[in-house]
Amino acid sequence: MEKIFKLKENGTSVRTEILAGLTTFMTMAYIIALNPNLLTNFDVGSSLWNGVFMATCIASAIAMFCMAFLANKPFALAPGMGLNSFFAVVAANIAALTGMSYVASFQAALVIILMEGIVFIILSILNIREKIVDAIPLGVRLGIAPAIGLMLMNIGLGSNVGIYSENGGPFYVMRDFFGALTPSVAKTSMGSGYSAMILTVVTMFVGLFVIVILAKKGIKAAVLLGMLVASVIYWAGQALFLGTNPFASLSTASFVPPFADMVETTFFKFNFSGFLEIGWFTAITLIITFCMIDMFDTIGTLVGTASRAGMVDKEGNMPNMKEALLSDAIGTIVGSCTGTSTVTTFVESASGVEAGGRTGLTALTTGILFLACIFIAPIAAIIPAAATSAALIYVGVLMLMGLKNVDFDDMDQMLPVSLMLIGMPVSGSIGHAIGLGLISYTVIKVFTGKAKDVSVLTYVISALFLVKFFVVV
Repeated sequence: MEKIFKLKENGTSVRTEILAGLTTFMTMAYIIALNPNLLTNFDVGSSLWNGVFMATCIASAIAMFCMAFLANKPFALAPGMGLNSFFAVVAANIAALTGMSYVASFQAALVIILMEGIVFIILSILNIREKIVDAIPLGVRLGIAPAIGLMLMNIGLGSNVGIYSENGGPFYVMRDFFGALTPSVAKTSMGSGYSAMILTVVTMFVGLFVIVILAKKGIKAAVLLGMLVASVIYWAGQALFLGTNPFASLSTASFVPPFADMVETTFFKFNFSGFLEIGWFTAITLIITFCMIDMFDTIGTLVGTASRAGMVDKEGNMPNMKEALLSDAIGTIVGSCTGTSTVTTFVESASGVEAGGRTGLTALTTGILFLACIFIAPIAAIIPAAATSAALIYVGVLMLMGLKNVDFDDMDQMLPVSLMLIGMPVSGSIGHAIGLGLISYTVIKVFTGKAKDVSVLTYVISALFLVKFFVVV
């Protein structure tokens, strides 16, 4: 382990790395079931759902193994949120446009992901993606980590836990509980779901406080232990106050991997003829759109998380960035071949980094756990979302500390940073927020007589984002 991952050089140990990998896994295990849900419109149990489930576990694991051994970085990868929803919309539109079945249109959309992965492989090998990273001005880079922090807090307090009842849903913690005028209004609105909401809020904040207290005592496994305490509280609350068995799903769960369904529906099932039916202009537009969103989501996550972990130099550059980006590209190609949308670096990696993860051993651990979920997915599914919310909020707060590096008296920095701070949590897209930051930075420099301070590549990227935001296709 020392020889492969250089643990001493990075100030870490096998135990710390494994705990960090487990922490990352627990905060992002939700994607294992949520990704096939989104890509198949919640057609749980169907052959396509099973195929996407297998693809999610396998592609994520392989991408993390690449991150571990090529880049020696602690970042985890999986099919990206936002990108998977966009993929589902594209697949549905292809079905509506051509009249083919959803499975056939899904297989046609996989061709887009394959093309995107090939483009990224080429850009990574030619160092173009690395040059794009270098083109991001320091002022914009300084705002990425804090903006991701707000995004994590927004996920933890906002969308990570949704409560359903006879009154509908989902009901969210910040919007529907803390946002209600009075408790009686919240109770009336949520109906029978109010009790579950109370349990969620208690679980979330007890977990958060446990993490903070343990962290202040210098315990490296604080995040993991906090999630475990929160999980126990939630399970106990389900049994004692809600009258439900938190482990009921395990009694009927199947632990046999659905390999046959993956082979039948998604494994190298590229529908090239269906892809050609959508037209070259639409196809190229979709490939470029996927590329831009994925590229800047990945760059933002890598730069922001690495900055928080102290894995960047004075210029804000991360060593082995090329290898990290290459791992992301390989993951996307593997995802297309196995049957899932774009694989990208997950912002939840920050939880493992905060737990002490500094090398590829963290990514390797998370990857092994994803691979194991082919057999033990029902066990991973019982981790309460409220427990992971506690970790996301805590890590988000820590990443906000990066604001201390921003010069609040310099509008060249403050406007881009401010737009990213609001843009990431509201839009839910790291890439779009970076685009807003780059455009504002470029405009300020040009119209204050400092156009020469902006690199040619920054002009190009800003122009591409303007086209993406405003040109209707």
